[in-house]
Amino acid sequence: MADLTLWVDAFWISPYAFSSFVALEEKRLEYDVEEIAMHRAEYRAPEYARRSISARVPMLRHRDFHLSESSAIAEYLEDAFPGTPRVLPEEVRQRARARQIMAWVRSDLLPIRAERSTETIFYGIPTKPLSESAQQAVAKLLAAADAWIPDGATTLFGRFSVADADLALMLQRLGKNGHPLGDKVQRFVDAVWSRPSVRKWVEKKRPTYIPY
Repeated sequence: MADLTLWVDAFWISPYAFSSFVALEEKRLEYDVEEIAMHRAEYRAPEYARRSISARVPMLRHRDFHLSESSAIAEYLEDAFPGTPRVLPEEVRQRARARQIMAWVRSDLLPIRAERSTETIFYGIPTKPLSESAQQAVAKLLAAADAWIPDGATTLFGRFSVADADLALMLQRLGKNGHPLGDKVQRFVDAVWSRPSVRKWVEKKRPTYIPY
């Protein structure tokens, strides 16, 4: 058994598990993967809940230490494995900006997350027209992405970070459902989506989806 284990949702659609998976892949660490069946509420199983405390997915185990919340996992991996490729910027202001972006896509834009769930990306589940509040959130997201992505660049900070992956996945909620992103943002998304770490998640063979 590897020193590291990552628990992900069994349908491989969690944006937070995606973020942690990409971080582990980018760091080229050896790790095992365990799946949690969300539709069977396996996250409430006593052993998992005891280790996770918050009973959430993803969860990382490093030997006898267990940690939830994907942004915390990325920070931990950065500090615990300093000799591996970085997944967060080293420069203080860039790292602060990366944290801002990662926190923002997790806490804001609720109408997009509700009306363009990741099931629509990975399972092609049909969608309805966006509500007015979702359209406003789309405008906000695209304006922010345009401001954060440097002109002519395909990464936010000159080299790939998990903030790139998190932002690209949020943007794919639109792009994979036919919403135009604009040339600059689309180039960024395409570049992120082509990374081997991201492709490994995207191309995962998934079971038949069961709503929960």
